Amino acid sequence: ELGIKAVARVTRPAEPVYDLVVPRAAHFHAEGILVHNSNLRKAFEEAEKNAPAIIFIDEVDSIAPKRDKTNGEVERRIVSQLLTLMDGVKSRSQVVVIAATNRPNSIDPALRRFGRFDRELDIGIPDQVGRLEILRIHTKNMKLSDDVDLEVVAADTHGHVGADLAQLCTEAALQCIREKMDIIDLDDDTIDAEILDSMAVTQDHFLYALEASNPSALRETTVEVPNVSWDDIGGLEGVKAELREMVQYPVQFPELFAKFGMAASRGVLFYGPPGCGKTLLAKAIANECQANFISVKAAELLTMWFGESEANVRELFDKARSAAPCILFFDELDSIARQRGGGGGDAGGAADRVINQLLTELDGAGVKKNVFIIGATNRPDILASALMRPGRLDQLIYIPLPDLASRLSIFESLLRKSPVAPDVDLNVLAQSTAGFSGADIAEICQRAAKLAIRETISARMRAAREAAESGMELAVDDELEDPVPYISRAH
Repeated sequence: ELGIKAVARVTRPAEPVYDLVVPRAAHFHAEGILVHNSNLRKAFEEAEKNAPAIIFIDEVDSIAPKRDKTNGEVERRIVSQLLTLMDGVKSRSQVVVIAATNRPNSIDPALRRFGRFDRELDIGIPDQVGRLEILRIHTKNMKLSDDVDLEVVAADTHGHVGADLAQLCTEAALQCIREKMDIIDLDDDTIDAEILDSMAVTQDHFLYALEASNPSALRETTVEVPNVSWDDIGGLEGVKAELREMVQYPVQFPELFAKFGMAASRGVLFYGPPGCGKTLLAKAIANECQANFISVKAAELLTMWFGESEANVRELFDKARSAAPCILFFDELDSIARQRGGGGGDAGGAADRVINQLLTELDGAGVKKNVFIIGATNRPDILASALMRPGRLDQLIYIPLPDLASRLSIFESLLRKSPVAPDVDLNVLAQSTAGFSGADIAEICQRAAKLAIRETISARMRAAREAAESGMELAVDDELEDPVPYISRAH
């Protein structure tokens, strides 16, 4: 039943050991029995007979893990068999062995020396030019409308690999079909040529697919290009100018920095009272650079397992590098980056290990990759001093409470999409909100809008009751436009 080809008995001083050659049984295990798969040997023999030949081993990490990390005897024997076969390949036999894996550090190191897998090619995430070429390949058989601009789609797909771009094109085509489902007869085996001619994938379909898809390498991390712009942030003109120079210019004008021999800044630390727009500033600069934005709540990196917190930090920076250009934002940085050696009941020293890992990653985050680190805290006095030396978070920007001009700008930014009554004087409101933060002003505007919505709904219900009592019908188009005159009451 197992398909045993041969059984041979080997005389031993102790008990006999049987060597069973079992095909297609890589995970076969029995006590006192050593099993190995002969398919590997047959593949190499077959390749030498039909030379020139290429042997391709996909997912090589599944059959060749590190021998000191695995507990199974079968895996160790397969690795040894593979090493022996690769050493036995003659230089003139015209046989090339190619292996593929997405976990190169988990395979046995003996396979990665000269004479075995001595050439290592890193097939990374494609850049914008590569993404454009992949999109053209996947859309060459698609009917595209004239407004489709694949260069714009390629620029908006940071971190997408080839499979993600294929899924993107498929989703765009499916959305095109969904819009025509109401005129397609599903009971009919054929579709009219007139309907088929009217179907074409548009730029809106690609935009819909972009919202529904995420890069596969970053599925476990919330990655987004924020929709917050400078217009959403009132005041802080000096801070905006500094951020443009530190973050936006190195991404948009790298040739100028190279010409003048200036290295781009690695990171910046925002500090100041809560509610002054530190998070909004980080999102806005990511939007202006059209970079990916990874927001991290620093306390979520800490776990109860030994070594797991450091692994979370390391994995986070790896994902940011793969999604470059990327802005990595640490909110409430003081929760993991306090002064080292403080104790505080941390018997295992987890906090110190996390800050050590964070410092190590900061030193290597920006090398050859456009990764910018932004930290935010309202307690800069308890941060580790090593975190703020030159080369790490070397730019410190204080975000103060808004002054009069900034408060007026915040009111204008928050109310630019709301209907405001002519008698509302924003200058008076700005003067009467001294000491308020941006978050406090946002709450005033939200409460005012809530009161306006409540009054509008009450007026509509009252009009509907009066119309019903008088026997008249209230027209659907009779909308009671009521602007927002309630800001003073909310204040």
